[in-house]
Amino acid sequence: MDLSFETSGKIVGIYFTEGTRVKKGDLLAKINDKPLQAQLLKLQSQLKLAEEKEFRQRSLLEKDAISRESYDQIATELQELEADVLLIQARIAETELRAPFDGIIGLRLLSEGSYASPSTKIVKLVKISPLKIEFSVAERYANDVKNGFPIEFRIDGNNNVFKASVYAVEPKVDINTRTIGVRALYPNLKEELKPGRFASITMRLMQINNTIAIPTEAIIPEMDGEKVFIYKAGKASPVKVTTGLRTEALIQVQEGLHFGDTLLTSGILQLRQDLPVVLDTLVKQ
Repeated sequence: MDLSFETSGKIVGIYFTEGTRVKKGDLLAKINDKPLQAQLLKLQSQLKLAEEKEFRQRSLLEKDAISRESYDQIATELQELEADVLLIQARIAETELRAPFDGIIGLRLLSEGSYASPSTKIVKLVKISPLKIEFSVAERYANDVKNGFPIEFRIDGNNNVFKASVYAVEPKVDINTRTIGVRALYPNLKEELKPGRFASITMRLMQINNTIAIPTEAIIPEMDGEKVFIYKAGKASPVKVTTGLRTEALIQVQEGLHFGDTLLTSGILQLRQDLPVVLDTLVKQ
């Protein structure tokens, strides 16, 4: 997150070192606030006198020594001074740049003596733990992905599989990509991952028990459907199949195959019905 001041002025103090950890609320930098401090001191003096005057006028009002109108005028003046003090204190707070969350300081972009404005970036603050993971899923899965949905992800150069959970789902489908935005949270307690890296997301949207899944290369497409070859009585036997879900390597067979069938996956383009087949290795699918 890029940090900047809410007001303009000359930077008179920088209180962080690049690469250090800071806590939420830590003072990172300061703009010259001497004119505002002088105004605050003047208002506080006036406020003290107004409070004493209001106290005396209230005592007289209780004794019916003055009119309600006279007292209300003094009370209004006191309230205006209190509001002015709060306003100056708020403007002084704008001259301080504080960490909005726990994180690690990045590279400093300005030094003491520089002039800063609300559009001037002072430093970048990076949140290491937890990490947010942003990705998109096709609109047809809009009703499947909800808060708490588990995901797995990988990053280049690391063989580990990391687990995270969804915490926010965009309620609207992107009209251009026909996808919905999703955000997940990874604790990153050991801080082994750095923000900004690309991740490969895996989501288990459906689990089917007791189904048959075969290598995709075993499928032979035809005009009227798809078929595979199985080993039967020493020969190749074609079987029409109905397929379902598929992944990069496997495809579900809904009809046509049974548990115990021996599927032929090598040289299938050369196979034909009743062609004698000799198996080097018997593999049950």
